[in-house]
Amino acid sequence: MRAQPVRYRSADEDSARWLGFPFRPGDIVISTRSKSGTTWMQMICALLIFQTPQLPAPLSELSPWLDWLITPRDQIFAKLEAQRHRRFIKSHTPLDGIPIDPLATYIVVGRHPLDLAVSLYHQGDNLNRHRIRELTGQPEPAEPARPRPPLRDWLLSWIDSDTRPADQMDSLAGVLWHLSDAWGRRNEPNVVLAHYDELSADLAGQMRRLAALLDIAVAEETWPVLVRSATFAEMRASAARRAPDAAGVLKDPAAFFRRGSSGAGRETLSAEELTHYYRRCAGLAGPDLLTWLHREPATG
Repeated sequence: MRAQPVRYRSADEDSARWLGFPFRPGDIVISTRSKSGTTWMQMICALLIFQTPQLPAPLSELSPWLDWLITPRDQIFAKLEAQRHRRFIKSHTPLDGIPIDPLATYIVVGRHPLDLAVSLYHQGDNLNRHRIRELTGQPEPAEPARPRPPLRDWLLSWIDSDTRPADQMDSLAGVLWHLSDAWGRRNEPNVVLAHYDELSADLAGQMRRLAALLDIAVAEETWPVLVRSATFAEMRASAARRAPDAAGVLKDPAAFFRRGSSGAGRETLSAEELTHYYRRCAGLAGPDLLTWLHREPATG
């Protein structure tokens, strides 16, 4: 008997929305932490499924975020039920919080946590928090939010935070819990791990790998346009239809695709601070996962 999924909740997410979801053969669940390449993987799956960059609808409509409280659960279920194409569903929930169904394939994307954190920091400035509260029914804060500290100070605090993963999934502990859970399932036939830096270094090769794992055939002459359409430059150029902003919570959709390359976190910290970061990680995750996760990005 499978264990009951863990429930993960935040102000605008609830993994319990997965309970009772009717899976279909071929469903794809994209499970990532925030700013780890979620939208990138959604786009890759869309390109493999439709085999054209001319998608029939904005990416967030084709691949809805099931956990997000912005849209009522019944509406998301109805939208997915109506889809006739192979479904690919976004989630920020770890796999232990999602029903694992043999009909589905689960893709988990890992990214160097420091790069994720820097991207998360900048994304915070691009969110319309009033709009999010409005859509989720949250009250306005009694006092104005305090200004955030500079990036380096914020990053050091992020590294040392002792918040439980279940309470703050975008903390360092939460990021490593999400990936540790997936790493422990990596030999299961319907669990696929992908690394952000591998996608960056060899997008064509990684897209071919994913197509094979998803049992999707692509004509050889079609590959160049699909790979080009999945590049960071193309994603940013078409941000209005690619950014996850169906509800209008981003101040600037193009800013969602801010940098795309790796190394920003390591550039921000001193050698001593980096040593502290790696020591902290060693207490939160196993050495094999950390070796895979902390690979050096390829250079040209």
